[in-house]
Amino acid sequence: MSKPAFQGVRAVLFDLDGTLVDSAPDLGAAADKLRVERGLPSLPLEQYRPLAGAGARGMLSVAFGITPEHPDFVELRDAFFANYEACILERTDVFPGIAQMIAQIEERGLPWGIVTNKATRFTQPLIQAMPLLRGAGAVVSGDTTPHSKPHPEPLLEAARRLGVEPSSCIYVGDDERDIVAGEAAGMKTVAAVYGYLGTKTPSAWGADAMINSPDELLKLLGPD
Repeated sequence: MSKPAFQGVRAVLFDLDGTLVDSAPDLGAAADKLRVERGLPSLPLEQYRPLAGAGARGMLSVAFGITPEHPDFVELRDAFFANYEACILERTDVFPGIAQMIAQIEERGLPWGIVTNKATRFTQPLIQAMPLLRGAGAVVSGDTTPHSKPHPEPLLEAARRLGVEPSSCIYVGDDERDIVAGEAAGMKTVAAVYGYLGTKTPSAWGADAMINSPDELLKLLGPD
């Protein structure tokens, strides 16, 4: 990358889905099961993947074309959650290059953490099932604080748990709300454009940097 390395980085924080782990196959399967159970034809994963980072809202918008304002949304959301809880570890894995990136971050002595809008009931099984993720010094889920992203409080809570000033942290995510939250928390922000991205253009998010693969983050951290 041509961008210069960040200065004074003391910790790295990551979004979870679409940044560290590819959970789209399980999220899509949970939503698609609802469709099939209701007599609708199955949809390919490629239709679910772009909105996997938006959780139930994104998956139900693909599966049924509805928004949270729809009268059936709550019922379908709860059924989706039950389906997802049953298959949460079947097809989910870290993205290629994540293990090597985390190893390099740890070799440099930098603490790292996870800040996700995923509820604790879904976050903790994933963390426990993946030894790589257990090295996170802080895990903040969508219900850990009274707020979720794009509010900065989850990121500030993660910085507190790591004992690092927010201004010395980098936050890496694949959704615009990640960049908004990171900026509001006073952190440097990195858009992971290998992730789900949603329907918007990452270059318009205002991130301090964009990476096309996990190894590019190491270049932003500068020399060892």
